[in-house]
Amino acid sequence: MAAEKKKAESFVKRQVLRDIEKSVQQRWATEKTFQVDAPDAGSPEASQEKFFATFPYPYMNGRLHLGHTFCISKAEFAVGYERLKGKKCLFPFGFHCTGMPIPACADKLKREMEKFGFPPVFKHDEEVAVEAEAAATASDTAKITDPTKHAKKPKAKVQAKSGTSMYQWEIMRSLGLEDDDIRKFIDPMHWLQYFPPKAKSDLMSMGVKVDWRRSFITTDANPYYDTFVKWQFQHLKKLGRLDYGDRYTIYSPKDGQPCMDHDRESGEGVDGQEYTLIKLKVQTPLPEKLGFAGDKPVFLVAATLRPETMYGQTNCWMHPNIKYIAFETANGDIFVSTRRSARNMAYQKLTHKFGEVTELAELTGQDLLGLALSAPRSIYPTVFTLPLLSIKEDKGSGVVTSVPSDSPDDFAALRDLKLKPDLRQQHGISEEMVEPKATPIIIRTPELGNLSAIKACAKFKVNSYDDREKLAEARTYLKECGEGEMLVRECKGMKVQDARKQVQKSLVDTNDALIYYEPESPVTSVTGDECVVAKVKQWVLQYGNEEWKKQAREVLDQMDTYSVETRNAFLTTLDSTGDHPCAVMQGQGTRLPGDEKWLIEALSDSTIYMAFYTVAHILQSTVDGSQPGIDNIKAEQMTPGVWDYIFYKDTPVPDDCTIPVDVLQRMRREFQYWYPLDLRVSGKDLVPNHLTYFMYNHAALWPQDPDRWPKAVRANGCLTVQGTKSSGDSLMLYEAVDKYTADGMRFALAEAGDGTDDVDFFLSTATVAINHLVDLLEWVEDVLHNTEKLRIGRKDRFMDKVFETTINQCIKSADESYKKMMYKDALKYGFHDLQAARIRYRDMAAAFSVGMHQDLILRFMEVQCLLLSPICPHICEEIWSEFGKEESIMHARWPVAGDVDSQKLAESAYLYTVLDDLHQKISEAMDANKSAKLPGMKYQGKITIHVHNGYNAWQQSIAMYLKEMFEQGGQSFPEPEVIRNKVFSLPDMTQHEERATSFIEHLKSQTGEHGPLVLSPMSVEEVRLLKENMPYLEKIMEHKNIDGHVEIVADFGSDVDNCYPAKPLCMVTLEAVAHVVIQVSNKQSSAAPCREFNCPVFRE
Repeated sequence: MAAEKKKAESFVKRQVLRDIEKSVQQRWATEKTFQVDAPDAGSPEASQEKFFATFPYPYMNGRLHLGHTFCISKAEFAVGYERLKGKKCLFPFGFHCTGMPIPACADKLKREMEKFGFPPVFKHDEEVAVEAEAAATASDTAKITDPTKHAKKPKAKVQAKSGTSMYQWEIMRSLGLEDDDIRKFIDPMHWLQYFPPKAKSDLMSMGVKVDWRRSFITTDANPYYDTFVKWQFQHLKKLGRLDYGDRYTIYSPKDGQPCMDHDRESGEGVDGQEYTLIKLKVQTPLPEKLGFAGDKPVFLVAATLRPETMYGQTNCWMHPNIKYIAFETANGDIFVSTRRSARNMAYQKLTHKFGEVTELAELTGQDLLGLALSAPRSIYPTVFTLPLLSIKEDKGSGVVTSVPSDSPDDFAALRDLKLKPDLRQQHGISEEMVEPKATPIIIRTPELGNLSAIKACAKFKVNSYDDREKLAEARTYLKECGEGEMLVRECKGMKVQDARKQVQKSLVDTNDALIYYEPESPVTSVTGDECVVAKVKQWVLQYGNEEWKKQAREVLDQMDTYSVETRNAFLTTLDSTGDHPCAVMQGQGTRLPGDEKWLIEALSDSTIYMAFYTVAHILQSTVDGSQPGIDNIKAEQMTPGVWDYIFYKDTPVPDDCTIPVDVLQRMRREFQYWYPLDLRVSGKDLVPNHLTYFMYNHAALWPQDPDRWPKAVRANGCLTVQGTKSSGDSLMLYEAVDKYTADGMRFALAEAGDGTDDVDFFLSTATVAINHLVDLLEWVEDVLHNTEKLRIGRKDRFMDKVFETTINQCIKSADESYKKMMYKDALKYGFHDLQAARIRYRDMAAAFSVGMHQDLILRFMEVQCLLLSPICPHICEEIWSEFGKEESIMHARWPVAGDVDSQKLAESAYLYTVLDDLHQKISEAMDANKSAKLPGMKYQGKITIHVHNGYNAWQQSIAMYLKEMFEQGGQSFPEPEVIRNKVFSLPDMTQHEERATSFIEHLKSQTGEHGPLVLSPMSVEEVRLLKENMPYLEKIMEHKNIDGHVEIVADFGSDVDNCYPAKPLCMVTLEAVAHVVIQVSNKQSSAAPCREFNCPVFRE
């Protein structure tokens, strides 16, 4: 019953909060609270500081989920804070539709309907229905007769949302769509009409402070945005940042075009890995298995990352069980490799026809063992193919060169074959093929000298290739020893890393090798295609250009990244970024100016669109630009010259402009006022692509105007929904708001954490938050309706001073946390610490039988409201109106903090530490007294608080030295060993060693909690403080059913162990005494009072 009652109360509170949120959101919409325009030049508002924040527009192939929301919340909280600081704030929001994901999803739906009918009945749905029917029959319950009914409620909703569901139709069903609605999504344009309004309504339900007039969708479906992107690329082309030619790129054969990050189902961030493809020629006469080649040369082709080691080849490895193919290349040679790598080569123009492999034969690795080969650069005229079972079919070509001098794996595997005749016989390898050969010496490392692999194997006692852990240690050790220098031929004396490219070029020039690429790891397109690396003609943005890189680094130098981790990630990305393919042949987007068969891809039309936000509300009145704005500007009027006028302050009005000058000036004023972007919030996964390209393009388009470069980027980690073991995309935003309310969800998002580490969203935190917030509202209403219970007059009591200075401290601490975008800390100072201070103030007032002070309580309410409002704006708006404030809290200002009395904070911290210690000691005493757990039990007892009345000589010495070291260390202590050596060098200190060690740790701990004040003797007058607050201490005994008293005893440090300044020793003695309650009443007189007596029960 208690659980049901609690659940009912929780439901009521949730409904209270939801009703408040809907009312508040309606008020904001009616008052157009978040619609903001650039002020007129010369107006009083023109000098007002502004704040412009954005979030990367989400892709419109589904509903927004909690992962999106977590990231959005960072910008949302920042905007709320900056409004309180008096800034004019703009937070616009757009919707991304560019690329392949939407057409791919639409195509999947079409194919699923063609294959499974309408409504589609999927195989696994039928199976589940049959199983359910059988189970229902067995249990004599109703049968499931229509499998499509089950399909409307997928058994794995979380899987469907996260993209692991087998069918796109099921994903759409999981979003609450009916089959008749889903069939409309076969048209890609329907996605653009359906999901942006859903995203807007979902975001509005969480109370975002967005100016929705400025929203837009991308692609040429929005003619205004289309002209903007074309303007951008025309400029990039003029600047020489756009180039066309052959490039290696991740490519989808199915789609017939490059597959960029945002067009991938998996493998985002994966690039092409360059290999040197070594041509190991099969010596003639060819064996019978290769007889199909005739007179044509046959090569086993080995993909290597270390061409400089080819001088040390002793053999070649192949997996006996892998299937290889022989195929003809463009120049008539025959290559042998895995089918997967042959497919990659075909798209790199190494076969007769692009993308096609002329397969001559399929062979197993066993068929190819024992072949005599000519290995380029090897000192041996003949090497043989030998078996190696660890070769992977999904990496490289399946053919591996062997260099035992510098590869522990090669050395161990070759030694096994030499020492194990049975292993050789199993694979048809003769002793001659592995006969002892002098291992070529090709590299000298700083640590191990020559033959480093052999020495590493000896060091880690690698006795066989089966010693996998030891081999891994040897590899790691070898890597840590450095690459060393070359000892052979034309590379002698060169660093290994310098020789690598030179040897590669030499091998390619002599036709002994080719350049070959494949994806670093598997990449799957949104159309379900396994991608390759292709060499194709394409348009690229030249991010590898050193001059442009330098400009991008300059943008980064003046940009706040809020963390060292994010800055380092940017630096690493800038170092490695190369040219980026920026156009594709299929999908949705803007046509590339000058070559309109190409579409600008999703990562390239989204780098400076923040500038478009500044004028979008003037140009259009609908999100798709189908209706012009109030000035009736047509898209065709937005010529490159007009965009130049808006974005470049010294550009004159173009001669062919048909837009009124006053409208042009208004658009320029909007851009000039709002730009640069003050804050870009994003997930850390966009640092290697979007956020880096964002810096490049701002540097390119405003090269002489750093004032237009972005000021800050805040990257955060990913979100996991704790309790479901699922990522943030398993819970939709609209579901989270419905279950946990907007403010409850926002509270839990702030509580989840900050920084670049991944964090957890705790469902329990959101649930508890609802209770906290509604309780706060009810408390405020109760206090405001019962102000006669509050005290007026002087505010000179200890409790008043502590409460007031704590409020001031919370204001300052919360301010610093909001500035640093550390919202978990802001919630700590701006809610948890404030609430704890209020409860303590209430309890102290009750203990002294006085009311709380009216001025302080009203001040607390206002401060609490303001400090919490960026995170939980709805409840704060409601409370604000309870104060009789007519204007929205969205127009309020950050509270002014008064002076912080550090002495009072130290005293209050001391008092609360004593109280916490007392609670713990009383609980321990009760636990020790077994009979105390009997019902009706009371206690006789005594609490003695031993207070250190001053440092003795050795404690004074330690405190003095610690204070000195703390100040010299810049407000931090040195290493423990340094402190120990210093302290125990003092005369006679060793005799106090154990107590001194404990005392040092106590002082360090107290300094960390309360500051260096505790290092000064008698910073708090402990005896006076405790005696003045005796009623508060005695209240604890009353609450615990203890009859007794509290005694304060002043001691010196030598009198009582573990008693130090600022750390009194609390001693509790309890005796449990059973009581019975006797009621006495006069039945002859109903007017006579009934009296109760507690009588102790004695036992013999």
